[in-house]
Amino acid sequence: MPIKSIVHHVLDRKKAGLCFLVVALPALFFYAISLATMVAHGFSVMDSLRDPAQTRDESSFLGFLSNIGTWLWVSATAISVFTWLTGDFQATSRRRELVVLVGLLSIMLAVDDFFMIHDRYISQRICYLAYALCAGAILVRHYRLIAEIDGLAFLLAGAMLASSILVDLSQPWMPSAYLQLQILEEGLKFMGAAMWMYFVGRVASFRP
Repeated sequence: MPIKSIVHHVLDRKKAGLCFLVVALPALFFYAISLATMVAHGFSVMDSLRDPAQTRDESSFLGFLSNIGTWLWVSATAISVFTWLTGDFQATSRRRELVVLVGLLSIMLAVDDFFMIHDRYISQRICYLAYALCAGAILVRHYRLIAEIDGLAFLLAGAMLASSILVDLSQPWMPSAYLQLQILEEGLKFMGAAMWMYFVGRVASFRP
């Protein structure tokens, strides 16, 4: 391909417009608003910009498993968004709706996990109930499609996450076994997140 053609493709106005309007400007807006908001709430600029482990001079592996668990939720969200944007299914298909619903639930769980919403801001019981209702609504509305795609993966993800919640809620009654229960709770949660990401991947790759 001639150099002139390459330059023409690279500097195409439509592509350049999309790069700036869809990516660069929203990213800059989010960055500026986030930084200003953090500083306004008492955080220093460096505390807002740098990784917590770096700021506190801790090991970069601090919270390793927790961070990987959040990645699983974010990955499931990314899979859903990519499938929704590029999928070859019809706009009115039930699979498209399922992709949107599992993506919304995934981003809810990712935000909760990353910002510890259910630990610090909203009652655990309210959050757990909301997630259970969302998952139940998805199952009731799309149970046939879920069964066809990979019903076992959906049920296993739900069972693992539900078991993690039950272990979490039982900790106040067994304080002497806190460490063991914490290991069990986080292990079930991690496996549930991995299974959920797998299920979302199955939904994304499913072709009837």
